[in-house]
Amino acid sequence: MKQQLNINKSYPKKSLGQNFIQNKDFILELSALIKSDVDTNVFEIGPGMGALTDQLAKKKFKNLYLIEKDFLLFQKLEDKFKSNKNIFVYNDDALDYNYEVINKNQKSLIIGNLPFNISSQLLINWIVNHNWPPFYSKMVLMFQKEVANRIIARHNQKSYSRISVISQARCEIKVLLNAPSNIFIPKPKVDGTVLEFRPITKYLDVDIFNLQKLLRKSFEHRRKKIKTSLKEYDYLLKKFDIDDGLRAENLSVDDYCRLASAI
Repeated sequence: MKQQLNINKSYPKKSLGQNFIQNKDFILELSALIKSDVDTNVFEIGPGMGALTDQLAKKKFKNLYLIEKDFLLFQKLEDKFKSNKNIFVYNDDALDYNYEVINKNQKSLIIGNLPFNISSQLLINWIVNHNWPPFYSKMVLMFQKEVANRIIARHNQKSYSRISVISQARCEIKVLLNAPSNIFIPKPKVDGTVLEFRPITKYLDVDIFNLQKLLRKSFEHRRKKIKTSLKEYDYLLKKFDIDDGLRAENLSVDDYCRLASAI
């Protein structure tokens, strides 16, 4: 029989996209994949009831920062870890939190069973709105399976989208774990997937905002051919010998980055 964590079922709030992991075997498996040392700052996003936090607290780290928007959970976490001088609990929105002020010029990890309703926003925030290479050396993040599939999709695949290109232009990504819906409270309608992100510098010269602009135009009407959606960049398509009869999902990350670097 699977071990179950003792979670007060009244806590998860739909408005905050909360889905707590209740399966201890999964927590232990996930924890085993997270490596840190005495020089690492660890940021856990949405620690909730602290199931994963309990395992992170046993690891080596410089500081562990817990970012929890839910005030009642923040209070519980603050009380739980008040005796540990290297664990800091913040009642803050992960989208607004200033990671770089605390973490300037230091090695860090971002860990999170992300609120499903803002997971894509959080990812885009971390890979767009920071200097590059970023303040973190790795991210280990939970997404709804459908979102994870879009993030890792390759060109010519149905799930390939703007978030695929942006994510892969910034990071090397791999699947760590699948998370069946029955390990969560409340049980969501879909399974989850844990992805690992390692920042890369292959496209360091690409202006990320130009890339975003290009992707918006390209994928806004994804069934249109790029000779229509990217009409204003026809000269660049010719320059890089990109067939204008293709559609948005047919262009690779390399293609998009070459175009964006020339805008």
